[in-house]
Amino acid sequence: MGLFFSVAGMAAAALIERHRQNTSEHGVTLSVFLLMPQFVLVGAGEAFTYMGQLDFFLRECPKGMKTMSTGLFLSTCALGFFFSTLLVTIVDKVTGHNGHGGWLADNLNDGRLDYFYWLLGVISAINLVLFTVAARGYVYKEKRLADAGIELADEETIAVGH
Repeated sequence: MGLFFSVAGMAAAALIERHRQNTSEHGVTLSVFLLMPQFVLVGAGEAFTYMGQLDFFLRECPKGMKTMSTGLFLSTCALGFFFSTLLVTIVDKVTGHNGHGGWLADNLNDGRLDYFYWLLGVISAINLVLFTVAARGYVYKEKRLADAGIELADEETIAVGH
């Protein structure tokens, strides 16, 4: 769900940015509330994605490595931030002309930020497809162990000592 919201948020951002560019040519000012759809969609997407990812790490890791799985989760977030910085740098180098203009120009009216949002939407859509393919083939730990004839003890039972 979170990955879908991410795609929708980037599409909304691209459409709203294009609308902003068209209206700025005519001297029309827009309300800041036009930014709400994309912020709500991206925020909801991150919430769903982060909760699902953390739950997956905690559910699938061995009992003694719960803390390590949280660290792995945070490491994936950090890698995402590094990747986004790299992507911005690449887009700026590829689309900029002698250090001026490009998609990410210093002046919003000179740039094509809507193209950048579409690029992020396409990358998010590819991510959603790849995730769906990987998720369909994944077998959860309980099922793998059950197929091997191993029964997991309930963690609550272990904690109480029954």
